[in-house]
Amino acid sequence: MMQGQEVDIAEMIFHHTGDSHELEFEPFGTIHLPAWQPVHIGSLSIDLSPTKYVVFAILAALIVYTMLKVAAVGIERARRAGKAPGGYAGAMEAFVIWVREEVAIENIGHEMGPRYAPLIMSFFFFILICNLLGLLPWGGSPTGNLAVTAALALIAFVAIEVGGMLKLGFKGYMGTIFPHIDGLPPVGARIMSIGLAPIEVMSKLVKPFALTVRLFGNMTAGHFVILALFGIVFLFGHLGVFSYGIGIVTVLVVVGVMLLELLVAVLQAYVFALLTAVFIGLMQHEH
Repeated sequence: MMQGQEVDIAEMIFHHTGDSHELEFEPFGTIHLPAWQPVHIGSLSIDLSPTKYVVFAILAALIVYTMLKVAAVGIERARRAGKAPGGYAGAMEAFVIWVREEVAIENIGHEMGPRYAPLIMSFFFFILICNLLGLLPWGGSPTGNLAVTAALALIAFVAIEVGGMLKLGFKGYMGTIFPHIDGLPPVGARIMSIGLAPIEVMSKLVKPFALTVRLFGNMTAGHFVILALFGIVFLFGHLGVFSYGIGIVTVLVVVGVMLLELLVAVLQAYVFALLTAVFIGLMQHEH
């Protein structure tokens, strides 16, 4: 940035939180991602060119795989030696068991919980790493992009609804859309059931919407706050000696917000995994 150039704080915030076809490592340079020709399906044009958040999502997936693979190798080595795993392997084993037992099985049930535990653990660790990548220098948080959180919520929605249909059967699943009404004559119960169907369908669609917006909103809000606070330094940088005091206070506040963002990163991964498990469990035990 040129000296004396006016800073557009809003443009800076949206530039750093938005997706792009570049990886910026200022002041060291910029990596331009490849641009591919769009794929045309009828009148629909789909751009499959990689973007910044695609790169960080792939990086997050590789980190999660490496973390769990290294832990699995350590646990297997300890078991062959006839002793309990320690260090990193032991810590990861405790972490995985906690997510499996306290989040997945506790909310889905002992019958179906183990089947859904890998999905719940994948959600938790993938979202956690995505959230943490956004706190690194030159990093980016894929979960700060609405398309990413919507895709995760869509996976959860399919698991909830398809899993419920497999568990309840087609007739039982339709009962979650056209609920049985007790205490009314047959004709009245039928009319009431049909009248409630749109509300039941809406409730099914609200769940993935809530998962999408909650994760996106919380991760984006933290980055907005941090960048807005940094903007204060540029906004009051002309005050001479007073600008140093403003800068110091701003840095201290930003450090505090960054520490809070660490907590939020873990909490939002936990909340997404927990709510998905709760929604699956509710559908599995629907009557």
